[in-house]
Amino acid sequence: MTSALTLPSGGPLASSRPESPTGSQPLPFELDHLLALRVPGLIATRRHIHSHPELSGEEFETAALVHRELSLAGLRPRLLPKGNGVICDIDGRPDGPVIALRADIDALPLSDPKDVPYRSTVDGVCHACGHDVHTSVMLGVGMLLAQLADLGELDGRVRLIFQPAEEILPCGSLEVIEAGGLDDVVQIFALHCDPNLPVGKVGLRVGPITAAADNVTVRLTGPGGHTARPHLTVDLVDALGRLVTEVPTLISRRVPANSGLLLVFGHASAGTRYNVIPSEACAAGTLRVMDRDTWDQAPKIVAQVVRDVLAPTGATVDLEYLRGRPPVTNDAGAIGVFTAATASALGPEGIAETPQSMGGEDFSWYLEHVPGALARLGVGRSGPNVDLHRASFDVDERAIEAGVRLMVQTALRALTAAR
Repeated sequence: MTSALTLPSGGPLASSRPESPTGSQPLPFELDHLLALRVPGLIATRRHIHSHPELSGEEFETAALVHRELSLAGLRPRLLPKGNGVICDIDGRPDGPVIALRADIDALPLSDPKDVPYRSTVDGVCHACGHDVHTSVMLGVGMLLAQLADLGELDGRVRLIFQPAEEILPCGSLEVIEAGGLDDVVQIFALHCDPNLPVGKVGLRVGPITAAADNVTVRLTGPGGHTARPHLTVDLVDALGRLVTEVPTLISRRVPANSGLLLVFGHASAGTRYNVIPSEACAAGTLRVMDRDTWDQAPKIVAQVVRDVLAPTGATVDLEYLRGRPPVTNDAGAIGVFTAATASALGPEGIAETPQSMGGEDFSWYLEHVPGALARLGVGRSGPNVDLHRASFDVDERAIEAGVRLMVQTALRALTAAR
């Protein structure tokens, strides 16, 4: 694939490429040679996307870049109805199955403090979750699979999904599904960067690998008043304090301990003056839970506990409970495909067990319709790693080549298994 992108100056392209892992197998039809030629361009693409991040729902330039690059590879991508995502089918044998591979493309509302040549050029926006890596990996996969399709060696159709709005609600995966992204698909696969794993390792798990995640917003109102006479009004600061300290503890007592229910408020506000009791207050946070049954009950539980805690305060309560996403529950058969693909692409030593996390991922909505799996791609750097969703998050760029190898092998094995 020819790319119009150029590598930003002022820094090395990547760490030196690793030797082929022990036990790994070459890609078919000399694709290793093609991949080696394309890795520098893929890293340049990742750096360009990192430098030009776009918030959830606004990924128009990123989608245009993806569309252009896939078109240059001889493919026929189509934009989602809003123009901020891309679906692209790589057509192999017409009697074969359809396998989908998903990458998310949005960034987060954080400033980028890193001192690197590919630092974000957009104030208050940066790729702090690795979606720039996901996008670059999937572009590389598209290039290689397009070559196989041209040779008549692709045993079916592979659908590449470049999804917007993974980080917000409502989820971008629902837009993709509505646009026909899962039509005829028999299995779907995705990767997510994991800074806790080194390059060459892939975290795999059958069953739930993420938690469910919902948004909870509580708005309180009262008449306001003087801090000298709280008995004549409703003290919303006191009510807000009870809300953010008592409710999370009490709801955890309404569910089994192993459900892993966790309510954490990330925002709380009330008032502007030290001697004025405000008439409005607000707290917002996320509720996360590890099992589906408890997730189904969570809205009712939260509503009851919030009412019970705040009733004595006299505050008027408006609770907004926004359903987010269920847990990502990996299909055993799809993990079997991922496991075999990891051994082929990165060697048996690349296979790593991974725990269920409390993070949410809207890949779960795809799995409500078709079986599939999410794997964790090792991107850990030397020295202390920075967690996802921190503005200073960065990756070892050798992970891009590892990710391409893995997802090519995954697609090929999935097509073979589904025939």
